[in-house]
Amino acid sequence: MKVVVDLNLCQGYGQCCYEAPNSFKLKGPEILVYDYAPDKRLRGDIERAAQSCPVRAIRVEMDDQQEAEND
Repeated sequence: MKVVVDLNLCQGYGQCCYEAPNSFKLKGPEILVYDYAPDKRLRGDIERAAQSCPVRAIRVEMDDQQEAEND
């Protein structure tokens, strides 16, 4: 799993930090720090974080093996 955040879209609302605090953190008022390759056990939290983003700045990408495991 790979997490991609469009930092040009991100407005620092921090909703992702509430949904996935182990993967997203705000440093100061506008700097988002995140784990771009989180453990697959955090997938549910990461997907909820992506859905909670008001500007849809977070994208979750799966590699081929993970997609095959989900089928």
